[in-house]
Amino acid sequence: MKGISRSILVLLLVVVALSLTVYSPSNVLAAKAQKAARTAKADASGAKQAKANSAFDVGKMSDMSGYDPATWVSPTGDTIKVAIVASFSGPSAVNGQLYWAAVSFVAHDINQRGGILVDGKKKLIEVIRADSMGKVDQAKKIAERMVLQEKAHVLWGCDGSHVMKVINEVANKYKVIALNASNTSDDIQTAANFGKYSFQGSFSADQVARGLAYYYGQIRKKEKKFYILCQDYGFGRVFAEGFKNGLKEFYPDAQIVGEDYHKLFLTDYAPYISKITASGAEVIFSGDWVPDAANLAKQLQQTGIKLPFANIWMTDANMHHDLGPNGGTDWVHVGPYHSPVPFTPAFIKFYKTWHDQWKKWTVKPYNSPSTEHYTVGLGGSWLMQTYWLFDLMERAKTTNADKIASLWEGDTYLQINGKVIKMRACDHKAIQDLSAEVSGPPAMQKATFTIPPYYWFKDASWPVKIYTLPAEKVLPWMDPKMDRCKGKNGWGE
Repeated sequence: MKGISRSILVLLLVVVALSLTVYSPSNVLAAKAQKAARTAKADASGAKQAKANSAFDVGKMSDMSGYDPATWVSPTGDTIKVAIVASFSGPSAVNGQLYWAAVSFVAHDINQRGGILVDGKKKLIEVIRADSMGKVDQAKKIAERMVLQEKAHVLWGCDGSHVMKVINEVANKYKVIALNASNTSDDIQTAANFGKYSFQGSFSADQVARGLAYYYGQIRKKEKKFYILCQDYGFGRVFAEGFKNGLKEFYPDAQIVGEDYHKLFLTDYAPYISKITASGAEVIFSGDWVPDAANLAKQLQQTGIKLPFANIWMTDANMHHDLGPNGGTDWVHVGPYHSPVPFTPAFIKFYKTWHDQWKKWTVKPYNSPSTEHYTVGLGGSWLMQTYWLFDLMERAKTTNADKIASLWEGDTYLQINGKVIKMRACDHKAIQDLSAEVSGPPAMQKATFTIPPYYWFKDASWPVKIYTLPAEKVLPWMDPKMDRCKGKNGWGE
């Protein structure tokens, strides 16, 4: 099977998940939402604006036939400069590579169109690799260098909340925009850490935990017995708390029939599997990531037990291939972004624009299964957030951070999958519908992959049903200590 090496893939997921160790969500929102969900559907061009200030328009996309993230060369000179502050060396370098694919793809598209009119002239987008090495001291050093020497207009991040906090500090000190496109910590945009120029476009782990409770209690309405099994560190315990609080709100009839926390990088799950079996659990709730997630799933499969997982990070394509076409049946994953059902003409064009290029790539990790369907899931979210950022610049007609920040507060953007994302003005956190994705075998995947070959993968489980979790049910946590948000509802209004 083609794909990224196991060692690199493990390192990727370890680093992504470890970024949650500084994560600090709340138990309750500061104020409940009083406003109905904003919904929107894209038309065939992808440009229809329904309750959105602006929208991604696939009809404006350039010829992408020459794009390859492994060989793409950024323009230099009098440009709009975006620095990706992430790991580009060391054991987690694959993170920077995957981020590079998102930002360089968007930059290539816009540059092929001639750039963006800002500050009185059309400028191309320059993308710079800013290697944080995953370390706080290096992150500060490289971020300051990007701003002071390279004159970066945007700091884009990142793999690790500890690094994202440094990025935001530098951005707020020197008045440039910082976009947190990938980190899921809720403590990044708190009263203590908030800054005028920093924005969190990503979802949060707390939202996922509550979203899973909402799915089982308000949509699925079947299984009632849940066993919590998470890794024994900060994220694992707080993720579990989010789920328990979500059950109280959305599924009070549910039962937690067991709750355990295991050490990281465990190899023998037999004691936990025995307890799960004896508990009568119908679903295993887990925040585990590879390699723990893979070891747990494989050992559970070997016992013949077919309990599904409710999860946030168990989406590794290689793991699902190892489990076989039925191995992930009925697993439920909640994330920020997925494909419309059925695919719209606009989404088909966007999906194929990426996928047709992917088939030509020969360099890892870009030619692996982990990037084949990059336009959905996290990759799709990163792409849309980046397009949104440049759309803001184009509307503001400037690279001035003050003007961009003012425009971004409360702004709404229609993504290619038909979902509207809103930037909550008071704390700069993104509000959006989430997706609950239920996995199943290839023969059932045509229900969600609605174009030939009518499956995501031919030998692994992948989504067969996708449910929308309304934004007002999974609003991001709002810090009650933040003066800017006092007296406002969950929408920041």
